[in-house]
Amino acid sequence: MSHSHDRQAEGGILIGNQLDKDQVSNPIARRMVAGFDAALIRLVRDAPPASVHEVGCGEGRLSRKLHALLGQEIRASDFSRDLIAENTARGDEGVRYLARSVYDLNPAEDRADLIVCCEVLEHVEQPADALAALRRLNADRYLLSVPREPLWRWLNLARGKYFGALGNTPGHLNHWSRSGFVRFLRRGGFRVERCLTPLPWTMVSGRFASGD
Repeated sequence: MSHSHDRQAEGGILIGNQLDKDQVSNPIARRMVAGFDAALIRLVRDAPPASVHEVGCGEGRLSRKLHALLGQEIRASDFSRDLIAENTARGDEGVRYLARSVYDLNPAEDRADLIVCCEVLEHVEQPADALAALRRLNADRYLLSVPREPLWRWLNLARGKYFGALGNTPGHLNHWSRSGFVRFLRRGGFRVERCLTPLPWTMVSGRFASGD
């Protein structure tokens, strides 16, 4: 799987995805990305939302897909001002971009019926604080995903990547198995209602318990 972005760090954090999921040439990788997208669409269609905010939108791939699926404006935020500037300049139809860290989310402005936060929590230095910031948005439903470990690193090694880091993708600070991620979420008051495992990710939908 090639076509990496070779992104630079911004504020000491690698920005964007190391792999452009829309440009993968390897058929196995394409099948994995298709599986991820199918799982996302399946969970979104479970209860079509009236409003959506993608937190940690990166290059905006999922936000564009969500707009195409739902036919409504998608709010999309990311801590990287560089990425948000690139996304805004591209002029994506139906997506409104905002430069904002997950830690600085403002419930008055950033709440939506559905909060999507995919491929984000593995990158943050304080994942519990990031989860608490998502909780403060008080959304009706959340859709979250992270790489499934140790499978993710095994697959990297199998394709000859990141040997020096034992297969760890640059910028991944947190590592969860499926059960480990569910436990992490439950400790933060999150109720997992559905859990899918498109290879090699864990993807959940649910909501935070009220009054905890």
